[in-house]
Amino acid sequence: MTVVTVGIIGIMTVLMAVQLKSMKGEYGLYLVLAAACVIFFYGTLRLRGILEGMQKIQNMIRINPVYLNTLLKMTGITYIAEFSSGICKDAGYGALGTQIEIFGKLSILAVSLPVILALLDTLQGLLA
Repeated sequence: MTVVTVGIIGIMTVLMAVQLKSMKGEYGLYLVLAAACVIFFYGTLRLRGILEGMQKIQNMIRINPVYLNTLLKMTGITYIAEFSSGICKDAGYGALGTQIEIFGKLSILAVSLPVILALLDTLQGLLA
């Protein structure tokens, strides 16, 4: 599924949801939620190609696998947090969506902390 296809699905879903909003507002929300889940599913299918590309990069430059795993975790956290937050905001629960975004950012910071500490140790070794 290409970006154009995803864009068309999104636009068509929103147009249908706007039409349904005048009759039964909750049906529009369910329609948008279903389309978001389909797009989320196809987005996760793209991860296989990303993982293969990361393996090639790791083999080419002999980088520590911890760094690439951390990068993948950060990407996953971002994807899930943004998806969940967007659904909450679309449903009218903006405060909950914002809290999910904040938790996602804190989770990314927690996951990346070992890499930041390793970088600081390396810099300290170079400066000493």
